[in-house]
Amino acid sequence: MPNSFTPQAAGDLNYLKSLNRSTILSTVRRNPGLSRADIALQTGLTKATVGGVVQILLEQGWLREGELHARGGGRPGRALHLDDAHHCMLGAEVGVKGLRLVACNLLGEILASLHREEPPTTPEATARRLAELLGELRDDPAIAGRSCLGLGVAVPGPVSPQAPILRLAPNLGWVDIDFLALLRAECRGPEGIWLLENEANAAAFGEFYFFDGAPPESIAYISAGSGIGCGVVSGDHFPVIPRGRQGLVGEIGHTVLQPGGALCHCGNRGCAETLVSGWALREALKIDSRASLSASVSARGDEAEVQAALARAGDALGLLLLNLHHTLNPSMLIVGGSLMRLGARLIGPALSYFDAHQNDLLRQAQAVPVKVVEDSTFTAARGAAAQVMARAAVAL
Repeated sequence: MPNSFTPQAAGDLNYLKSLNRSTILSTVRRNPGLSRADIALQTGLTKATVGGVVQILLEQGWLREGELHARGGGRPGRALHLDDAHHCMLGAEVGVKGLRLVACNLLGEILASLHREEPPTTPEATARRLAELLGELRDDPAIAGRSCLGLGVAVPGPVSPQAPILRLAPNLGWVDIDFLALLRAECRGPEGIWLLENEANAAAFGEFYFFDGAPPESIAYISAGSGIGCGVVSGDHFPVIPRGRQGLVGEIGHTVLQPGGALCHCGNRGCAETLVSGWALREALKIDSRASLSASVSARGDEAEVQAALARAGDALGLLLLNLHHTLNPSMLIVGGSLMRLGARLIGPALSYFDAHQNDLLRQAQAVPVKVVEDSTFTAARGAAAQVMARAAVAL
């Protein structure tokens, strides 16, 4: 399936060159330490092609050479790694409760970051404030002298598949916002790739792209914060994010779990967000929107009302995990977002429900792993930066 991270056929050598560069970079990213001969063996490319492309990538600061590979005979080859010293990518998340920004190297390591608990107001004011913070981030000494590949911005709602337009952010009240245009009008640079992405998709992409070790065939990332969303990523050298005709793939927070239930911010009734979301828990427990949800819940942890609300939310989250398992069947489920700060009283019931029912359909004990990201403060911003890197690799 062609996507933003796949070279598009142009009928000439440019397409093949882009494809070869992206394939070699992906191979080294997923298998650091390979030699040129190893890459040729794994990709099926000729040694001459690999040698030529690697030389260009070394000169452009995408790859670096490491130790010599010991061989039984013949000339030893040098290990190749992504170069973590020359480039950086910027990522930002416009969250319902604040703004988060990161600068990452090619390994996905965060070099510099900013986090401001400043709930967005209007799109224009938010773009203005984000531009100020981007200027502050770009002045950080940790990224001085690096070539910036671009900027990715994650937003709390579906993005149109046809254009970088935020279609709806129900928890902000934003509709059809060209946020990148607003941001460009407020800041100078960076040069390079600019992209807009749904925050759950961005988080999923980052978890997949920078996966520690051999990545699974596919993952589904559930972002449980002020709202609930899901991003799905699969693929090999060119990761694919399914989006749907209107960009609604993964909007699990607005799947109906209770027909005729409580009114959701989207206007429907009984959505998953009315059962498990930051705003639903605040309403149920009468916690002020300016107060810390996790601190408030912790202070009232012995109250029966709090325990019941967390158990209900945990069961609903477990039901969403099971529904994703049965509808998308990813190789791994990852749960993150600010609700993970509520700890075992929320995630415990969710995992218990999923563990008890995930094999009901096939009657086989084949557990799908569930990873819990306890601190996902910068997960979406880092994922947006990862998407910049993936597109830049194609555009080389």
